[in-house]
Amino acid sequence: MTGKERDRRITDLGTLKALAHPLRMKLYRALTIARVATASQLAEQVDEAVSLVSYHLRKLAEHGLVEEAEPQRADGRERWWQPSSDGVSIHDEDFRDAPEKAAAHTAASRLFFEQRADMYRRFLDERTHWGEAWNTAAESSEATLRLTPAELVELNKEMLALIRRYEEQGSAAQAGGDTEGRENVAVHTYAFPFRI
Repeated sequence: MTGKERDRRITDLGTLKALAHPLRMKLYRALTIARVATASQLAEQVDEAVSLVSYHLRKLAEHGLVEEAEPQRADGRERWWQPSSDGVSIHDEDFRDAPEKAAAHTAASRLFFEQRADMYRRFLDERTHWGEAWNTAAESSEATLRLTPAELVELNKEMLALIRRYEEQGSAAQAGGDTEGRENVAVHTYAFPFRI
């Protein structure tokens, strides 16, 4: 962990709407992975014009989601950006008190899900390029459980704690120069009630 705020909780509609823009969410995710980057570097990753990427980075900055970073090169000609926190969290309870807020939260959740699904589809399409070790390690599963809301809360806490333990382990190894064989790994979990 970098000492930044962990999972900044988004509670206001303006910040939620700022993040729930398809390009801004892609930029936020790319910047979270890169840790620091210029608009030019991010523009290459998302295949958009640098001017458009700069505009959207400034919009994210207006809502405190990203911030300027220390220049990474001595010439100081480029503007560097970094996430303002180590992730964000968005909770239903913060957006259910008004129809507009609930609708915005639902729309944002759908966008985030679609982008995550696209990431997994891309992995499936590129699976043969990842090789045997990564294909063996990758997992896709579904479990159906009979739980109470309190048990689901506890399950989510335990899964998040486990993910954070591995996140810290990977970050420490990276900081120590152990980059051999390391790749970005997405872990998506969805835990929700359903009826047949």
